[in-house]
Amino acid sequence: MHLLIIFLLLLPLSSLASPQCREEAVSQAGKLLAFHVGQDDWVYVDPEAVALPSIRNPANRKQKFLVLEVGGRVYKGNYRMRLIYYPLGDECVLMGQEILEFASL
Repeated sequence: MHLLIIFLLLLPLSSLASPQCREEAVSQAGKLLAFHVGQDDWVYVDPEAVALPSIRNPANRKQKFLVLEVGGRVYKGNYRMRLIYYPLGDECVLMGQEILEFASL
C-alpha cells in the first residue's frame, strides 16, 4: 500500500490527465488544424492525445498546466498540435495551443 502511494505521488501531473481533457484536446486539435489549413475534406486528426510533461503557469508558479499532444494530417502534410489546459474541477480550461507542420526546408 505504501509503495502504491509513493508511486502515485511520483507520477507527473501530465500522466494523470483526465479522459475529458484528452477528448477536448482531440476536438480542439481538429478545429485548430481546420483553422490553420482551411476547411478541407482531407483533414485527419489522430484520435488519441498524448500527455506530455506539465508546465508551470508563468503567472502563478504554484499552478501547473497539462500539455496534450495530438497529431494530424492534410494530404501529405503532417502536423503536431500541443494544447495546454488548466484542470479546474471537472473542467479543462484551454490556456494555449500551438501547431507545427513537419517540413524539411
